[in-house]
Amino acid sequence: MFGNGKMLRTLVSVLLLAAMMCPAVSVAESADDGVMREGISSLELTRLMGNGTNLGNTMEACDARKFGLGGNTGKAPTEYEVGWGQPVTTQEMLNGMKAYGFDTIRIPVAWMTNASHLNEGDYTLDEPYLARVKEIVDYARNAGMYVIINDHWDGGWWGMFGSESAETRALAMEAYKGMWKQIAEYFRDYSDYLIFEGANEEIGARFDEDSALYCNDSVKSYLSDDERYALANEVNQAFVDTVRSTGGNNATRFLLIPGYGTNIAQTCDNRFKMPIDTAEDKLLISVHFYDPWSYCGDSDAASATAWGTKRDYENMDKTLARMEKFTKQGIGVVIGEYGALPGGDGILKDNTLNYHTRFLDLCDYYGYTSCLWDCSGFFIRKELKFSDEELGKMYAGRNAESEKDRTEEEVKQAAKARLDAQMADAPDSFRTDVVLAGDDKAVAWIMWSDGSWALSYSVGDEYQPDTISPGVVATDAVIDGEGTYKVALDFTGSDKGFSSSTAFSALGIANGEILYPGWVIDITECKINGEVYRFKGRPYTTSDNGICTRANLFNEWVTKVPRESARVRFGDLTGVTPTPLDRNAECMAEIKTIELTFWYGPRK
Repeated sequence: MFGNGKMLRTLVSVLLLAAMMCPAVSVAESADDGVMREGISSLELTRLMGNGTNLGNTMEACDARKFGLGGNTGKAPTEYEVGWGQPVTTQEMLNGMKAYGFDTIRIPVAWMTNASHLNEGDYTLDEPYLARVKEIVDYARNAGMYVIINDHWDGGWWGMFGSESAETRALAMEAYKGMWKQIAEYFRDYSDYLIFEGANEEIGARFDEDSALYCNDSVKSYLSDDERYALANEVNQAFVDTVRSTGGNNATRFLLIPGYGTNIAQTCDNRFKMPIDTAEDKLLISVHFYDPWSYCGDSDAASATAWGTKRDYENMDKTLARMEKFTKQGIGVVIGEYGALPGGDGILKDNTLNYHTRFLDLCDYYGYTSCLWDCSGFFIRKELKFSDEELGKMYAGRNAESEKDRTEEEVKQAAKARLDAQMADAPDSFRTDVVLAGDDKAVAWIMWSDGSWALSYSVGDEYQPDTISPGVVATDAVIDGEGTYKVALDFTGSDKGFSSSTAFSALGIANGEILYPGWVIDITECKINGEVYRFKGRPYTTSDNGICTRANLFNEWVTKVPRESARVRFGDLTGVTPTPLDRNAECMAEIKTIELTFWYGPRK
């Protein structure tokens, strides 16, 4: 489908391509030889790929509301490239990454927003943008690196797949196939050092994003979870079929299949299916790892929760081990993004080195490859060096060359020895004021994330009292039978001195379902800043994992009350809601303290 302005846009593309090739950005000659090696499986490839990094916030930098779409803007590709604060990419930058031990580079790209005219029904990719991505691919290949290119968020056009409009959904699939057909043909002659990745985190998880800028549609999602999984599988199959249909080196090129939302637990769900492929052993699976987000993702290093206890190590181990589901099927695993991300001021979080070291050791142990998410926070591109000398030294010593003479088993056993030693040195807890919940204890606490996800305490069904933002004081309660208990959070000692509303909150009881099956939580009083707060609806008792008992305070992801499993003290479910807290209430703007009094016991 092409718009009437295609000829004019072709002329504009030629002029933009000429502008792009100005002396400020050198045109790369490629060292890629176009050779497709025989007999390499996807499991073998992940070892050859070594450790990787991302060229983050660069070719995926886009803002359709600010700049418009594609060639309509009159902008050269390098103007998008610097739009999110990164410098224009150079050969020297890629050489510097390689020198620090990175054998693979993942290049996120916003194709539809920066290089097409999808809002006009025209998904033709502008030549200048294709050429600029190719130039960066050539920088990486000249540096001897493996390269991954994908379609990355891309302004949210993926919401077209979840539209109520059948026409919009059809255009989304047509555009997706057309986009990958053009990319695949453009890069068809590259060697198997170039890998295509079908998407980023969009498959399944973002089929309901607002994509009205791209299709003149309200784009209200119509999908159930089962339908999302089915569509995710359909889109991934379309990706494989489209690339393979272009022939040449693409007939056997390694393809990286994005997991469901690239979330490990959701990707390991049996509803997620790997595509059928005409090539043998050429598919890889991509997931991301930022656990726990309250540590990894906090943009302020000073407010991030602590990390580094034995339980933290165990949680990382257990989560990553789940991806063996794929390696045992002969499918190579790529952790396409990970990292304890630096704060906005560039300051690294406590234990960043330990976090990354353990993560990489686990990748060695399980046979995964990985790509650090980096936007000049770790490797500073303008300075061609790591922001932290010790972290840079660790990465520089872990390239594929350093392991080439060791067998897979030797690599695994060396990683196991390091993992065991690190675990032995880890503390049980950073806190002395809590009772850790073993299998024989039930402990109640308030799970909490503020409105910006920056301030938090032990979010999730596993009680983790060390996962607490600095300055926050938690009052938890050991449950020893039927009765009334109090739990509380005090935010006055935090950096801001208060919590700005809430993005998620719940009252949890660790091991409640195991030690007190069927019991209910009845919250009898809630106080915010010392004043009684009246819920806008009734909380109910439930459990997501059959271990932790929970009463949601604000959980917007639960769109329907699970009436078959919801429990209340006296049996009447009238008025129950997963969001009894009104996060827009006046008192929620600055929450200094929150205190819950609740009764816990058998339902009546």
